[in-house]
Amino acid sequence: MRTLWVAATLLCGLAVYPSVGNASVVARISLSQQRVVVSVDGEPTYSWPISTARRGYVTPTGSFRPYRTARMWYSRKYDMSPMPYSVFFRGGYAIHGTGYLRSLGRPASHGCIRLHPKAAATFYNLVRTRGMANARIVITR
Repeated sequence: MRTLWVAATLLCGLAVYPSVGNASVVARISLSQQRVVVSVDGEPTYSWPISTARRGYVTPTGSFRPYRTARMWYSRKYDMSPMPYSVFFRGGYAIHGTGYLRSLGRPASHGCIRLHPKAAATFYNLVRTRGMANARIVITR
């Protein structure tokens, strides 16, 4: 019966992000507002400015589950640029800290979602303590 309900819900377009409700940590990223709101156990807890893809690059939209974390990562694609407190959610895309604080609040990255290092550490620690299976990253235009 549950399978029938899920199929009917998807066909009707009612379930855009069906598994978000079960996540204890949800990062809702708005590309148009250049802001992330992080909810913990369903309560909006943090709101931070971000930087996403600048012109010529793309930040993917959709709902993602983190699949890897790294306390410190260096981008092999972009001259070994440091990516502290990385939470990877699709291929090489991650939410991570940045040293380019003046660019927060406007598009400036190659596609990753940049945060102030303290905010990135907070998000990284939430994902690590709550578990990647209990976290979601939702990116909208």
